[in-house]
Amino acid sequence: MSSTSELSSFAARLRESILMSEWGTMSSLNTNPGAGDTDFETLALQLFALQIKHNEPYRRLCEARGARPDKVGHWTGIPTAPTSAFKEFDLSCLPAEEQTTVFHSSGTTWGRPSRHFHNAGSLAVYEASLLRWFDAHFQLPIGNCQLAMLTPPLTQAPHSSLVHMFETIGRAGGRDGSAFVGKVAKDGAWTLDAKAALEWLRRASGSGQPLLMLGTAFSFVHLLDYLAEQELRFELPPGSCALETGGYKGRSRSMPKPALHALISQRLGIPPAQIVCEYGMCELSSQAYDCAIGSSRLPHHGSRITDHASRVFRFPPWARVQIVSPETGGEVSEGETGLIRVFDLANVYSVMAIQTEDLGIRHRDSFTLAGRTALAEPRGCSLMAV
Repeated sequence: MSSTSELSSFAARLRESILMSEWGTMSSLNTNPGAGDTDFETLALQLFALQIKHNEPYRRLCEARGARPDKVGHWTGIPTAPTSAFKEFDLSCLPAEEQTTVFHSSGTTWGRPSRHFHNAGSLAVYEASLLRWFDAHFQLPIGNCQLAMLTPPLTQAPHSSLVHMFETIGRAGGRDGSAFVGKVAKDGAWTLDAKAALEWLRRASGSGQPLLMLGTAFSFVHLLDYLAEQELRFELPPGSCALETGGYKGRSRSMPKPALHALISQRLGIPPAQIVCEYGMCELSSQAYDCAIGSSRLPHHGSRITDHASRVFRFPPWARVQIVSPETGGEVSEGETGLIRVFDLANVYSVMAIQTEDLGIRHRDSFTLAGRTALAEPRGCSLMAV
């Protein structure tokens, strides 16, 4: 059996599981955060065996660590590939002729970007994963909601996983009222078309339809600065919300999340409880969110997240996260800081187990962000903004 048929069969089963099962529903996650562990264990070990067979660079990494499918009995024992390896190697199970799409990390201009290769089957799983988990966090009136994406369109940024994510969200909703209000400058940096954004804000304010704004942290800063310069404020219709992602390091002034979200509320009329933060990267196919629209804050083991410092990120049930010690590689204790390690089943055609250079504080099966490691290269879609 070829690699394409083996992995295609696994991908089809996983996609159906994501779309049709209870995986991805908020109710099942909140009542039983450990639900689905048996299914995850089985699928993770199956996928590990396929990836070590068909992904030659990853196989060499596993062999160097003495890890084989017959020796790994639990998903936590699956070797992780560092995100930096995606810069040096084609960490893909796909033959070169089947690599129809590639996502690049939006790192600094002087470094080689990470590359995550996809084909149609890979993108189908990626899109199922992102839509299922997005819908669990944004309870939006389909057909009665406008979208404004503060990034360039996919035609200008075809290698951005974030732009592909936003394009997929807009396309799946079947909404006519959506637009990208960013563009790519001659030097490759992302810029905001402030006049186009202003037009959409005015249109949304008078339409009565909720507006969902999606963008990087820096794109929101650019928009808010422009509104401040023009002395403009908006009261967007009830139900309007925002998705904010990315950081600030490496470009310009930074702004703490409480200050950024306060300005979004002041200038756009979007309540803080309607602002959701996302954590993702081009090397992954699933995203983590820190709260859910319409359910106050996403409960964390019976408690409510009531302030920005306590925003706890969760990946979907078809992914697992560990916070590990940089020195020992072992999982840290509750409340301690370590490197974020993600096991993402939706990464069918590349590497499921990813070691990031991001720091997190452990909260059992979830985490809060604590920055980047000292030697890590600045990265994130906000780096594309100037």
